[in-house]
Amino acid sequence: MPRVSFTSHLLRHLSCEALDTDGETVAAALEDVFRRLPQLRGYLLDDQGQVRQHVMIFVDNQPLGDRQRLSDPLQPESQVFVMQALSGG
Repeated sequence: MPRVSFTSHLLRHLSCEALDTDGETVAAALEDVFRRLPQLRGYLLDDQGQVRQHVMIFVDNQPLGDRQRLSDPLQPESQVFVMQALSGG
């Protein structure tokens, strides 16, 4: 089963331990996570369901390719890591 993990920064604000999901795409995996942890949706996605500007998602150590539809495919052993991107100067 794909596993979705979250950066420690998100863990400070929300209870969102790593979860196993049966999603075949990032969108399906996140929907499963949101069913269990609905408060996460607003942290990760904007009103159009796209990944927020300052959120990064990695699938098997590669940046998410489709930030709009979240259609990147997952394998049963995939690791999805969600973190907030840092910005500034």
